[in-house]
Amino acid sequence: MTASSGNLHRETAIAAVANIGQDSNWTGHHFAQANWYAFGRLAWNNTLSSAQIAGEWIGLTFSREEAFVDPVKQIMLNSREAAVDYMMPLGLHHLFAFDHHYGPEPWGDIPGGRPDWMPWYYHNADSLGIGFDRSIYGSNAVAQYNPPLDKRYGVRANCPENLLLWFHHVPWDYRMKSGKTLWTALCYHYDQGVQKVREFQKVWDRMEKHIDPYRFKSVQSKLRMQARDAVWWKDACLQYFQLFSGQPIPYELERPIHDLEELKRIKLPMGHHN
Repeated sequence: MTASSGNLHRETAIAAVANIGQDSNWTGHHFAQANWYAFGRLAWNNTLSSAQIAGEWIGLTFSREEAFVDPVKQIMLNSREAAVDYMMPLGLHHLFAFDHHYGPEPWGDIPGGRPDWMPWYYHNADSLGIGFDRSIYGSNAVAQYNPPLDKRYGVRANCPENLLLWFHHVPWDYRMKSGKTLWTALCYHYDQGVQKVREFQKVWDRMEKHIDPYRFKSVQSKLRMQARDAVWWKDACLQYFQLFSGQPIPYELERPIHDLEELKRIKLPMGHHN
């Protein structure tokens, strides 16, 4: 707090990483530009909601037609959780490939490398369960949180399920609030992420008449790529973790279309900044 003319004013700050490249639109994906717009708007007014910012950006960038704005805004507002679901749900993290971070590599291990750079260090999957134990019984990293958050996150029964595997090593048969076991819930999240992206494709394809052909086709192509990548992530992670859980993927869910050993051989010729 600082004093000015006898009044107290709260000092605030905002920071971000600007990932731009050599594309004509700077970000490589038309919708990635929304992140820049959101940063600028929040720098001026940090009380704005995601929905407000998304609506503004769509109107300024594409169209103000309600038939376009409303469905596309829902894609944007749901996009983060879709990616979390098909990549690293329930608090899982650091499952990406060592050299480029683009695709999945939960089995990743570099001989002689730092353990805390390796996926296995974070997911800790074994025959008993999965997750990093940051409670008082593990690393006690939860002690860095002020009360009451330390108790909320540090006690498995109190921990929000979207953070569960960040704070706890959880048995495969642990019962979630839905009644599903952890393993079944994990499978459903991965499948749900794939289905969400496919729904994004359907919504976007209906928008063709509202915008110019160039940008329509560009985003359409990116969504096709994302749908393929979502299946790649789901198949790689579920089949790898299945080696430890020893349980089947629920039969009502979509079957894997890749073999795990085939996925392990994928090596993309790029680094962190490509």
